Amino acid sequence: MPSSHRRYAEWTPDRFRRWAASIGPQTEGLVIAILSSRPHPEQGFRTCLGVLRLFRDIEPNRAEAVSARAVEIGGLNCKSIASLLANHKAARHSTEPTAIVDHANLRGPDYFH
Repeated sequence: MPSSHRRYAEWTPDRFRRWAASIGPQTEGLVIAILSSRPHPEQGFRTCLGVLRLFRDIEPNRAEAVSARAVEIGGLNCKSIASLLANHKAARHSTEPTAIVDHANLRGPDYFH
């Protein structure tokens, strides 16, 4: 095998999983989701490599938040993860309702009865 091909023979799903686990459990879950979403795990190697490169320059807690959000919305490619990083959409949505501001234009529940 040529030397340029030999380095790809060392890539395995477990190797990418271990790389992701060194960042955190959410990132490991993202890599597992990427590899399992492809018909053959080898088809997800380049995506995993790209994701891990994106996460190399950011804090682990932010990478974990982005990973959790990507799995939540099904964004299992580099483009969607880069978009999450760029737009700061990593924060999970809270389940608590937002507070309604009281002002003169609100009619209230009794208006329609």
